[in-house]
Amino acid sequence: MRIKATLPLWLASYESRHGKLKPALRKKILSFSPRTLERITASHRSTGSRRYGRRTGRASNRIKKFVPVRCGPQVFDSPGWLEADTVSHGGGSSSGSFLWSLTLTDFHSGWTELAALWGNGGGEVRSGLERIENRMPFTMLGFDCDNGSEFLNEILEAYLLGGGRCVEWTRSRAYKKNDQAHVEQKNFTHVRQLLGYGRFGDLELKILVDELYEHAWLPLRNYFTPVIKLVSKQRVNGKVRKRYDTPATPCERLLNCAKVDRQTKSRLRKTRAQLDPMDLAEEVEARLKEIFTIVDRIEEDRREEMEWAGEAPAGGAPAGPAC
Repeated sequence: MRIKATLPLWLASYESRHGKLKPALRKKILSFSPRTLERITASHRSTGSRRYGRRTGRASNRIKKFVPVRCGPQVFDSPGWLEADTVSHGGGSSSGSFLWSLTLTDFHSGWTELAALWGNGGGEVRSGLERIENRMPFTMLGFDCDNGSEFLNEILEAYLLGGGRCVEWTRSRAYKKNDQAHVEQKNFTHVRQLLGYGRFGDLELKILVDELYEHAWLPLRNYFTPVIKLVSKQRVNGKVRKRYDTPATPCERLLNCAKVDRQTKSRLRKTRAQLDPMDLAEEVEARLKEIFTIVDRIEEDRREEMEWAGEAPAGGAPAGPAC
């Protein structure tokens, strides 16, 4: 329909560049039905192979065709098989620019990595993945994500599958959060309980949150915070009975893994010996205080703007840690 309506508007411009059409041909072109015009122009429309300009279709739809769906219980006897997700720090609003957190969790050990992102575009996610891989004590063998466009895009495709890498890329089922239960749990315990649900709308916060994650929070969680793993789950007379293994830190699980090489274990022991959990806890609190000074200022500015516009919610509370 739009092609037929566009032709009379564009035909004069075409003739000024390429010469006048014969009256019979001009009349014939303008008499074509919308369906005929769509069929004639189909081979000339963009197919997604152009380097510049808009493309037809979404890259995520093409990528879904070769990234298999993974669901059901997963058992791995070595580290490197990761679940990935992102957490929004938009304060309940998706407008404007704000901070995101990238979360990666290892199936076998529970080792968790975080990176602060400014937005959740493919380029930011790739940058976060590179920072995480450079400091992880093991190699990434598998990457399992949801169906969001921040993961299913050509930038991540080139990063995960290009350059001779051998990463097994899988995705969860749409709208099935239990397919990614490991990372969803860490989104709460490692991100929400630490940073809360407020809006992190200042670019300065990206550096501060990244330093909090890398230098204090993640060492505290990975080296000194035991985690438990579900061993079995059985339904008996309408009740579900769950059995867990002995609590152990992610570091200890890596040290006890037969498939982790000696050099890696030596580096882990050396790093752990240089850390003090009480010092790390104090550093976390000090860095959080600096971060939330900025977050509270942002929230105050937002409230003033909303009051000026007559949109202020009643009893709005400033952002802060969830616990």
